[in-house]
Amino acid sequence: MCWRSGHRSPAADGRAVSGACPEAFELEMGCTEAEWLGWLPEAIGERAWQREGAAARVQVENGKLTLDWVVEAPRVIALLRLPRLRVCFRFQAVSEAGRYAFMKRFDLHMQRGGG
Repeated sequence: MCWRSGHRSPAADGRAVSGACPEAFELEMGCTEAEWLGWLPEAIGERAWQREGAAARVQVENGKLTLDWVVEAPRVIALLRLPRLRVCFRFQAVSEAGRYAFMKRFDLHMQRGGG
């Protein structure tokens, strides 16, 4: 399940609300691997990280986030071809509030839009 489909923000007093961001989930990104790798440093911010092939390890709080990705076949709609990248997120030893805060920043930096 995509965390965005049913996420709730942390409570006003700083407590995390159950279901805000699970420890593991997958997202389909509409980008190439080269684009993903170009955007990733800004999306994770000042956190220490290390790339290992089609995976990255990111320091989050006192734990870590493991990102693994696979290039998928493009999505084809008539003459339009959209690149696809399936990304698996696995948080380890990161609080629910920490996961939510990380994903909030991550999503803002990964958004691409048009008008």
